[in-house]
Amino acid sequence: MNNVDKIDIYFSGGTCGFASGAESVFLALKDEIKKNNLEQKVNILMTGCQGFCALEPLVTFYPQKILYAHLVPEDVKEIVQETLLKGKTVERLLYTDFLTKQKVISVDDVSYYKKQVRNLLKNNSFIDPLKIDDYIVSGGYKALKKALKMTPEEIIDIIKKSGLRGRGGAGFPTGKKWESAKKAEGEPKYIICNADEGDPGAFMDMSLLEGNPHSVLEGMIISAYAVGSNQGYIYVRNEYPLAIKHFSIALEQARKNSFLGKNILGTDFSFDIKIIRGGGAFVCGESSALRASIEGKIGEPSVKYIHATDKGLYDKPTVLNNVKTWANIPLIINNGAKWFSSIGTENSKGTMIFSLVGKINNTGLIEVPMGIKLREIIYDIGGGIPGNKKFKAVQTGGPSGGCLPERCLDLPVDYESLTKAGSMMGSGGMIVMDEDNCMVQVAKYFLTFTQDESCGKCTPCREGTKIMLDILTDISCGKGKEGDIELLEEMSNLIEDTSLCALGGSAPNPVLTTIRYFRDEYESHIKEKKCPARECKALIRYKILEDVCNGCHLCFKNCPQKAITGEPKKVHDIIQDKCTKCGICFDVCKFDAVSVV
Repeated sequence: MNNVDKIDIYFSGGTCGFASGAESVFLALKDEIKKNNLEQKVNILMTGCQGFCALEPLVTFYPQKILYAHLVPEDVKEIVQETLLKGKTVERLLYTDFLTKQKVISVDDVSYYKKQVRNLLKNNSFIDPLKIDDYIVSGGYKALKKALKMTPEEIIDIIKKSGLRGRGGAGFPTGKKWESAKKAEGEPKYIICNADEGDPGAFMDMSLLEGNPHSVLEGMIISAYAVGSNQGYIYVRNEYPLAIKHFSIALEQARKNSFLGKNILGTDFSFDIKIIRGGGAFVCGESSALRASIEGKIGEPSVKYIHATDKGLYDKPTVLNNVKTWANIPLIINNGAKWFSSIGTENSKGTMIFSLVGKINNTGLIEVPMGIKLREIIYDIGGGIPGNKKFKAVQTGGPSGGCLPERCLDLPVDYESLTKAGSMMGSGGMIVMDEDNCMVQVAKYFLTFTQDESCGKCTPCREGTKIMLDILTDISCGKGKEGDIELLEEMSNLIEDTSLCALGGSAPNPVLTTIRYFRDEYESHIKEKKCPARECKALIRYKILEDVCNGCHLCFKNCPQKAITGEPKKVHDIIQDKCTKCGICFDVCKFDAVSVV
């Protein structure tokens, strides 16, 4: 490396990176580079999230493509001395691949990235999101310049032919939506970016807005030109301060460079965007509730007699798309409809970004072609299940999605296949579960979320989900009875058919899929009063095995309830009436003398 003329160091700096301490490492490295007079040779850059969140703080060196993971400020001097001055790698800082079990030097050899197709996320690893020049050098706003030389009809036709479908969950064809708004009567027309990402474990939209805000902005501007809009809004939840900051800066930079505002790039086309901060209500991710919130009304859904493209925000024609949908637009304009449609399946084109979280070794943000198998995501990209535990289920589509078992691992990830299996694409959340997860508890968790987030406007969602949650609670506490499963199914179907909006209509999905694929667990809870996964506290108890316990006294010392008796070096026992089933005795025992029964 010491023979290289210029070294570029890219720090992963999204919310996950900052939360892991990336800023302190970045500042320490910057200071050490200055101390060693390497400023002319080394360029250090803070990017957005590079995707591999499990390795944060992480840094990559180019052109050598060296990747260092889990850095702390104390590593900085060694990095400068060994890597920057001597051209050597610091082996202890290299990533150990979960699949090969080998230390990996080059980022190209990391299995996590090999099956990804990073069309949208590519620039997250290489550009400073606060510098518009970085975006322009990478090809940014080239699509806008190209679009302004086309007719609106030509642009819409390209988007239609590309096969792009909305990435917010419903999967409606984007081109058709734009075409409807273009033809609709009424002025002004509005463009809205839905960045109200509220699914548990989801951070796809946040990472795009933090790492490459101009890509979303450029997509919105192109759409505005195509449908004839002069005003746009981005609705982003207030819990995303870094995303709001970066997008706000992007707006100002775009205005200064004539990409936004009046007479864009010297044409007679004018368009601007306002940021609306959401208060964190999950229901405001639903289109009609989101529009109501922008209008200053209560954020609750309304009956959709008329499409928003005809009568949306302020009763005017409106195009509303998700963050990921907007970011795809410049790519399609630059590369053509045929290029985009060549990726994916017959009815699901392009790539999809997922947040891969839960019981998985490689947690992070992934971008994969539509049609990839779940097995490839879980094992080839995700690196499998920690601790050699057995895979049990993966929940896709957020709290309104479904839980798919091991026999669904060879299912292609596309809109139709996931829906047929009882789940959905959603906006891109993917939560992995292992053998220790109780599926009754999983259903209870997601229904608790949707019940809490229900706006309460319609009875099926407001009351129905509460009744279902009460039944699930009874089952998990050993109070379940014959007929509860059938009642849950009946209520689920009723709520799906009669709820006002998609939040209520899809809320029962986790319950229906856990019953569909894990009915035996429900029956065990109800008939045998046992939790097979040993997670429901009311249905388990901790026991010390007499033939294994050697009286090490660790459980005795750590029990917060003083529920363990016994002298040092003698067999211990648990007073069941005092035990709160916290599991600390199980965790601290080094001899597997504590069992769960």
